[in-house]
Amino acid sequence: MEDDLQEAVEVFTSVRPRLFGIAYRMLSSAAEAEDLVQDVWLRWQTTDRSEVINPAAFLATTTTRLAINALQSARVRRETYIGPWLPEPVDTSADPYLGAERGEALEFAALILMEKLTPNERAAYVLREAFDYPYGQIADILQSTEPAVRQLVSRARKHVTGERRAPVSTEAQKRLLTTFVEAARSGDMAALERLLAVDVVSLSDGNGARQVSRFPVTGVMKLANMFHVIAGWFWDGVEVRFAETNGQPSAVLLRDGRVAAVLAITASDDGIDQLLWIMNPEKLTAI
Repeated sequence: MEDDLQEAVEVFTSVRPRLFGIAYRMLSSAAEAEDLVQDVWLRWQTTDRSEVINPAAFLATTTTRLAINALQSARVRRETYIGPWLPEPVDTSADPYLGAERGEALEFAALILMEKLTPNERAAYVLREAFDYPYGQIADILQSTEPAVRQLVSRARKHVTGERRAPVSTEAQKRLLTTFVEAARSGDMAALERLLAVDVVSLSDGNGARQVSRFPVTGVMKLANMFHVIAGWFWDGVEVRFAETNGQPSAVLLRDGRVAAVLAITASDDGIDQLLWIMNPEKLTAI
């Protein structure tokens, strides 16, 4: 009995990073993904493992199906969220495995676009694009057919890639982010205007927190003016550290030694087109 449990632990531990990777990409929340993976472990303990031919496939199937259910209930909860909702950032330099197999479906821009997919579309897209599961295996997991799964992946891929501009390189993204922070801290409107795309949008996720915008702010002039106005107080006492979250350069803003915000951007040849401010304290515990 003890040997059997030890084997169950070893099997689960070996695939746990992948299970977390699936759950996080489905839910965009590290905390919810951790809870879900823990639930999978409890179910694995009580499963008749002698009947399981392929433990890794069984555990991935369990994780995906639970994530589909969790995503449906999460969307109901998000209807009462105050202001823009953004994914919870994860430190991929501290957890390199999360993006090690394939970095797809991990960056903020992709996660935001995936919010518009159906749960089954999202599951099919994550399993195929991020983990390269065969269509037949995805069909088994989703209790569907291979042609239907191919359609799910195709629709999801068109949605996720069709709405995105061609991104700049990681090096260029880091340069833009660093230059933006410098310009925003100083309130240099001319420098800000040069960095931003014409239709740039700033989204702040604070869930109603004080002094956090509850509405998207769009357009170069509006944003340049806003950062010029808040430069005198927002950045006061703030330490900026650059990190890698969700496989991309990010700025971690600390106030009194505590993480106050994570700033990420998306950018194309037109400049920065999205500023993503994660400021809800509940979403910063993993950083």
